[in-house]
Amino acid sequence: MPLPPLKVVQTRPPLTGWAPFGLGFRPFFLGAGIYSVLLMALWLLVLRGSLTTGSLPPLVWHGHEMVFGFGVAVIAGFLLTAAQNWTGIPMLSGKPLAALFLLWLAGRVSFLVPGLPAVWVALIDLAFLPTLTVVLAIPVLKSKQLHNYPFPIMLLALTVANALVHLDNLGWIPGTAILGLHLAVYGVVAMMTVMGGRVIPSFTENKLRSHAKRWPIIERLAPVATVGALVAALISPSSLVTALLAAIAAGVHAVRLAGWYSRTLWSVPLLWILHLGYAWIAVGFALLALSAAGVSTAAISSLHAFTAGAIGALTLGMMARVSLGHTGRALEPVPLMTLAFIAVNLAALIRVFLPLFFPASHALAMSVSGLIWMSAFGLFAVIYAPVLLRPRVDGKAG
Repeated sequence: MPLPPLKVVQTRPPLTGWAPFGLGFRPFFLGAGIYSVLLMALWLLVLRGSLTTGSLPPLVWHGHEMVFGFGVAVIAGFLLTAAQNWTGIPMLSGKPLAALFLLWLAGRVSFLVPGLPAVWVALIDLAFLPTLTVVLAIPVLKSKQLHNYPFPIMLLALTVANALVHLDNLGWIPGTAILGLHLAVYGVVAMMTVMGGRVIPSFTENKLRSHAKRWPIIERLAPVATVGALVAALISPSSLVTALLAAIAAGVHAVRLAGWYSRTLWSVPLLWILHLGYAWIAVGFALLALSAAGVSTAAISSLHAFTAGAIGALTLGMMARVSLGHTGRALEPVPLMTLAFIAVNLAALIRVFLPLFFPASHALAMSVSGLIWMSAFGLFAVIYAPVLLRPRVDGKAG
């Protein structure tokens, strides 16, 4: 009697070696996670008077590095990864990607090198964003994807914002640093508005098998209201026109988010962190409206709703999701990441609302929220370092 044919069992290739520069999300997400912890620790030392910040004034350095250090690293990792999916054109990997990452890292280190002339700090730091813009623009232009053209343009806007900070620091155009920082934050908010509108309802529908409502009038209003309110805030931060436009933007984003909402999303941490991150955009605009209308304590709270709230929560959520999906893993983070998601929102709540209602607690809010922020991104760095440094579990490239 013949023996039955042997069954061939397909097994995954062994997970060996290292792939820290397999695709853009790997070095930049890990770098962003580690740097956000280090940056906040340095900032807390600065607040205690135990550390100086090199060529930039302390507050400017803190704001600059939160956006152009941490925030831009996450943006770079996301865009370098997403562009490959959008265009079908391979993006940087290996040594070219390592060189781009080292260029970003050089900008961070340059601020902390004692005695390094401010002009050299500026040249080193300003080199990264234009380089990233070119790297992103080439595949986007080759593929003729008009809907993705805004991303290189927004990167150029961030380059201008960064230049304004350095021009002030060099004494060439005094008084432009704060304008540059606000322009940078608002540019990132605009970028999150565009990307949030693409991915959050899509992720929600795919996971929950539910229908996320997208009202055409709201979708058309969202970018217009966002840009209108932010431009008004740059030109005339304390005016009734800015207050009105910011209030409209807050309402539009709140309605937009309500359309994507489903009660069942609270059982999926990778979804609710993105929904809460987007909610911080609406909160930021509401506080911006109050600030423009004359509530002085709302100004700094609005800024931190956009930064500690929206940027903090959305970057952490997107890094957690993209890192799993693009390494071939199931979209199920370990339970400790849920604590990180809670922590980043708690840090934002303290940073935004404690000084708003209790102005005398401003220093306490900075210290407590900073420590909680460090715990959130520290958890990410520890949990995701093996994911980002090792090859994909399915054996594919990337």
